[in-house]
Amino acid sequence: MNRPINRRMITLSIMAATIMQTLDTTIANVALPHMQGSMSASQDQIAWVLTAYIVAAAIATPLTGWLTDRFGQKSIFLASVAGFTIASTLCGLSQSLGQIVAARLLQGVFGAALVPLAQVVLLDINPPEKQGPAMAIWGLGVMVGPILGPTLGGWLTDAYDWRWVFFINIPIGIIAYFGIWKYIRPAAGLRRMRFDAFGFATLSLAIGSLQLMLDRGQLNDWFSSTETRIEAVVMTVSFTYFIAHTLLTPADKSFVDFRLMKNGNYVTGLAFIFIVGLVLYATRALTPTMLEDLLGYPVATTGLVTAPAGLGTMAAMVIVGRMVGKVDLRLPLFFGFSVTAVALWQMCGYSLDLRASDIVWPGVIQGFGTGFVFVPLSAAAFATLAPQMRAQGTAIFSLVRNIGSSIGISLVQTMLVRNTTVAHAGLTRAINYANPAWHDPAVAAAFDPTRAPNAAALDALITRQASMVAYINDFYLMLILTVLVIPLILLIRVPKSPGVVIDRHAALE
Repeated sequence: MNRPINRRMITLSIMAATIMQTLDTTIANVALPHMQGSMSASQDQIAWVLTAYIVAAAIATPLTGWLTDRFGQKSIFLASVAGFTIASTLCGLSQSLGQIVAARLLQGVFGAALVPLAQVVLLDINPPEKQGPAMAIWGLGVMVGPILGPTLGGWLTDAYDWRWVFFINIPIGIIAYFGIWKYIRPAAGLRRMRFDAFGFATLSLAIGSLQLMLDRGQLNDWFSSTETRIEAVVMTVSFTYFIAHTLLTPADKSFVDFRLMKNGNYVTGLAFIFIVGLVLYATRALTPTMLEDLLGYPVATTGLVTAPAGLGTMAAMVIVGRMVGKVDLRLPLFFGFSVTAVALWQMCGYSLDLRASDIVWPGVIQGFGTGFVFVPLSAAAFATLAPQMRAQGTAIFSLVRNIGSSIGISLVQTMLVRNTTVAHAGLTRAINYANPAWHDPAVAAAFDPTRAPNAAALDALITRQASMVAYINDFYLMLILTVLVIPLILLIRVPKSPGVVIDRHAALE
């Protein structure tokens, strides 16, 4: 006689895999300067350590649905965890730029399925009334991992060596692999889907070109570069072919089941998760550079003042996970976006004179708001989706979130550079002898533009002020996007009845 499924151990195992993957989206960022010296690479070359991972993961993510359908969830989960752990080991052992870029490509390929599969398994092993708390647990791994990544990466790099940024995955990977192997029951793939080579090729080209364009656009000065123009053309042509091919191909023969796009809640969820990825990750990309480059914070201190945002997210997810299924999902969504807007409004008041609490509390409030958004959004998106479509649905959900974050980070970084230039020019025009400040002898002596050292000091002061103005403009943009998306909450339909739950993925205790 079958005993009850061990949901606790399954959850622990798959969340270890999720956190391992999400940590690696940001943990290596702070170690790049150390890698650059070790590999004798230029700044442009070492950036491929990040680009290779992002592009490989983006291309491989849509494969999750087909691989699961053909080989079964447990087999793909085990292969992904093992491959990611081995690739992490190879990253840490790399002795050249080519080796570490190749290892990061492998990391991206094997890690792509971990987050979508974790979401599918949690939905499948939990009854409808427990899916809210389950999505809260899943959301913790997805949202907290990238937030804590820079802090952990900075500590490992300073205390040990940059290679431990990758070696840290080995014990986590072993724990995850053992738990998945022991507690998840093997199930043969249903093999309903055929591999659509043309669909996969065109989608991969489109996603890869988009990610390369976003990651390298600022470095190449965007469309003034031939590389960026080529990437834009390849992306547009490939995606057009993919859409036309998908619409004309039967669902069982297409790489992506277009019937997903007929589910109103799911499509609305995709729109929301795109905005969440754009706003959250863009803001998280801005704050560390502002603190380190503009305010002179050490890496360790930056980690300490930004990490509490994860605590806000955890607290919110614990609360909202218990609310899902008991209240209208639109209420916590409205509350979460509103709280996030308040935090961004506080960030719009930043200046060059900031205390640690000025960074910590807006971060905690934003994290709290994001937690209230993420859980009900995931629940609403999948509430009316058939269980057999979850593997592909979660893969696209993760892909859209990642694309949103890539676009958001690229957008704010581009605006930061351009707005700094504009603000610098505006501030410089105010520096003339008609300005009353020059009447102060101390000011006139310290910033005398006729002397090179004084002129350089004046320019540095103007640049700092201009950069602060540019950061504030970026926070205003994020605030506007957050406020504009709130009315879209009305498009979400509250499910009248819970979906079907399948427990075939869980092993016996």
